Amino acid sequence: MLITLVAVALLAFYVAWNLGANDVANAMGTSVGSKAVTLKQAIIIAGILEFTGAVLFGHEVTETLATKIANPALFAGTPQIFLTGMVTVLISCGVWLQIATSRGLPVSSSHAVVGAIAGFSWVALGVGAIDWSSIGSITIAWILTPLISGAIAALFYSQIKHWILDQPNQVVQLQEWIPWLSTVLLSVFGVIVLPSLTQPLTNFVIELGFNIPPYDIPLLTGAVAAVGLTIISWRQLGDLGKTEESIQSPIPNPVERLFGQFQLLSACFVAFAHGSNDVGNAIAPLAAIVYINRTGSVPTDGITIPIWILILGGAGIVGGLAVWGKKVIATIGENIIALQPSSGFCAELATATTILIASRLGLPVSTSHALVGGVVGIGLVQNIKSIKFQTLKGIAAAWLITIPVSAVLSAAIFSIARILFF
Repeated sequence: MLITLVAVALLAFYVAWNLGANDVANAMGTSVGSKAVTLKQAIIIAGILEFTGAVLFGHEVTETLATKIANPALFAGTPQIFLTGMVTVLISCGVWLQIATSRGLPVSSSHAVVGAIAGFSWVALGVGAIDWSSIGSITIAWILTPLISGAIAALFYSQIKHWILDQPNQVVQLQEWIPWLSTVLLSVFGVIVLPSLTQPLTNFVIELGFNIPPYDIPLLTGAVAAVGLTIISWRQLGDLGKTEESIQSPIPNPVERLFGQFQLLSACFVAFAHGSNDVGNAIAPLAAIVYINRTGSVPTDGITIPIWILILGGAGIVGGLAVWGKKVIATIGENIIALQPSSGFCAELATATTILIASRLGLPVSTSHALVGGVVGIGLVQNIKSIKFQTLKGIAAAWLITIPVSAVLSAAIFSIARILFF
């Protein structure tokens, strides 16, 4: 049984590897495309933040995928069937993600895993084995994700364009806006993420007898971080005039160069958000298999995700990005619209906000949906003619075929496995 678990863990690592090469790559694409970071820097940033997001914030989506796509109650009498099905999910998702990545297509890993779980469930026990209410909620989230992200990006970029980029003295205007940009960036992160990460601190403060509302702690933490970023940004802005002639930068505009530093932070934001949501796509089947192996029963309600599974998923994501991520980065970062750090920053902030909200709700949404929506939102504000619709057609086609392809693959592999082993 140990050998079987090791083999399944390697399969989950393979899926996480392909997920890193595809989804993480498109998550970092805007930063590379705007030249705010180099490819090497993107890999390092994503490596640290993806891993952190997966381990600290990835359990909600993993639990949803492990217990709420197939109807687990119907598999209660046949846990081995459910286990076999989850193995086929890992195989089919890994194969499809590798094919898409080799062609530079930013597909959705959440589409792949949901389609694969539905595919084997249908073959195993019929259409009733699929939890259609959960499928419906997830589908609505998939549709809303690019719309919400695009709206946030367009709104934010239109304000930056009006108050900074279209002004005669951009540096002065940016200096006035730095505190607000810093506060928005880190306060959003604080409100969405820190309530979970600071829960131990919250409990400790309450035990000491301080009458502080629980939500004030993450808000205060975000505010402190924002002040620190503001001070750093002011110092760097003051140095722009002194160093403008001596600095050899791929971003010649001094205002865009400073926005590049903000985009570096928003790239961290996106990487953390992606790790928190999409790691579940790789490790949820493994979590269900480990649970069945340990208890002999199918997880029907909640499920505790062992920390080693989250670490395995995070490590696979990082490896895949480092080795295979370049093609998809080019598709998102260069082939939809031409990006500057100011526009890339807005797209990433919108993407991360949308994805982290979904992670808090336990919804396995698509980072590629959110990021493409954000980039298109920027293009609509700049000039609709700047959007390369041919690239968007290819991306949309890849999104649409992922669900049926992964479902058919999973159903076929499961049918073969059932003939051979049952």
